Amino acid sequence: MTYTTLISVSALFRHITNPDWAIIDCRFSLDDTECGHRDHLQAHIPGAVYAHLNEDLSGRAVPGKTGRHPLPVPKTFAQTLSNWGIDDTVQVVAYDNKGGAMAAARLWWVLRWAGHHAVAVLNGGWSTWLKHNCPVTSSVKTRAQKNFISRIQNDFVLRSEDVVKILHDQNFRLIDSRSADRYRGENETVDPVAGHIPGALSVPFAGNLDADGLFLSRRDLKTRFRLALGDMPPERAVFYCGSGVTAAHNLLALKHAGLGDARLYAGSWSEWITNPDNPVTSGSKCKSQYERDVYKAQQT
Repeated sequence: MTYTTLISVSALFRHITNPDWAIIDCRFSLDDTECGHRDHLQAHIPGAVYAHLNEDLSGRAVPGKTGRHPLPVPKTFAQTLSNWGIDDTVQVVAYDNKGGAMAAARLWWVLRWAGHHAVAVLNGGWSTWLKHNCPVTSSVKTRAQKNFISRIQNDFVLRSEDVVKILHDQNFRLIDSRSADRYRGENETVDPVAGHIPGALSVPFAGNLDADGLFLSRRDLKTRFRLALGDMPPERAVFYCGSGVTAAHNLLALKHAGLGDARLYAGSWSEWITNPDNPVTSGSKCKSQYERDVYKAQQT
């Protein structure tokens, strides 16, 4: 069986000694970028190798020109995957400590962008693995190198200029994956400009998880995104966030719900605001139609 969206703790446990499975530890903190690697050295799922969001899953950020986490250079990323012992025969499982909300979903997305679809995120991540008393180790091992061949899916991505073209096109839907307060331009502590891209709906990625940090059921996720998309086909939806990382969480949830693939504005808000000609909007009373629809649904 090939896993392409989520995998349970029990399913992963059955395969932790399978050499054709690669487990990737993606734990990461924006506040302390080396925290995840230190945690990995202290304890991780047996056989896991560590992926650093900034160094392995992103390209070099150029202040004032790119977003905070631009996509990796395809050739460099292919070599990284080869070094991790990944080729087209390998099932990849990514996990982190935030329910898949950070770098695990990013790895899921960039692997698919590179043409590898046998990749899944551990549902519940590291904390759920520990709750089930599954084995951990501090032993660091390397996997035998393989030859990963990239098949970049260019239609997965939109550039800034592409987003400009669809701002007023009713045939597309732009979706902001950040928290609702950042969407409204409140409590912005990461980027120098607050607000959102005009016309974007607010669909915070955190809403994909329940109180235990597990993804909602397929049925509930489908309801959630159908409410956001309306009659819009998923392939005409474009997701963004702060830097192209947490938007992948929404893309993962959308795929897991059985709704197919949408596209990512990879540069996201942190790239958008580098161009003073790009319009922005904000305001404490700013609510998207999605937020209004959600409120109405909660009252019935």
